[in-house]
Amino acid sequence: MDLKDKKIGFVLTGSFCTFSKTIPKMKELIKMGSEVIPIMSYNSYNLDTKFGKAEDFINEIQEITGKEIIHTIQDAEPIGPKRLTDVMVVAPCSGNTMSKLAYDIIDTPATMAVKSHLRNNLPVVIAPSTNNGLSGNAISIGHLLNRNNYYFVPFRQDNPITKPRSIVFDSEYIIKTIESALDGEQIQPILL
Repeated sequence: MDLKDKKIGFVLTGSFCTFSKTIPKMKELIKMGSEVIPIMSYNSYNLDTKFGKAEDFINEIQEITGKEIIHTIQDAEPIGPKRLTDVMVVAPCSGNTMSKLAYDIIDTPATMAVKSHLRNNLPVVIAPSTNNGLSGNAISIGHLLNRNNYYFVPFRQDNPITKPRSIVFDSEYIIKTIESALDGEQIQPILL
């Protein structure tokens, strides 16, 4: 699938430790000729963490995309009605966001962006990153894997020794997963 001229919504949620893996993918997509529409959850837009300051991430993303970041529910709602996106990517997708999507809780810019996009029956790519993916959040992953239009970036255990229930996506598969999702196929294997 050629991604040239594809409109890609790119949502970042609160798994801050993976921003260094996802932000460069925005650059790659733009080099491929895609239009990247940046979206951030409340926490990713507002919180400073040990992984960096929110303002620095915001400035970097806006510089890369040339667009203001969508960071309110009100600004995310028109995505679907205006058909602003061909595919929506949530990378990283925190356990909190996956659970909200699995149970249709729409109370953040991230979840509203996905919900609004889905009204057009178009693909959503989930790049999971959560410390409880193999425990409490496993049910949410299962729900989303069994829903139409959801596609997962392949993932693995993060650190089986010190974090045995933690999972993280492999960033090298983000673009391949987008391409496959646009063809209506789940990239395999899902578990690495």
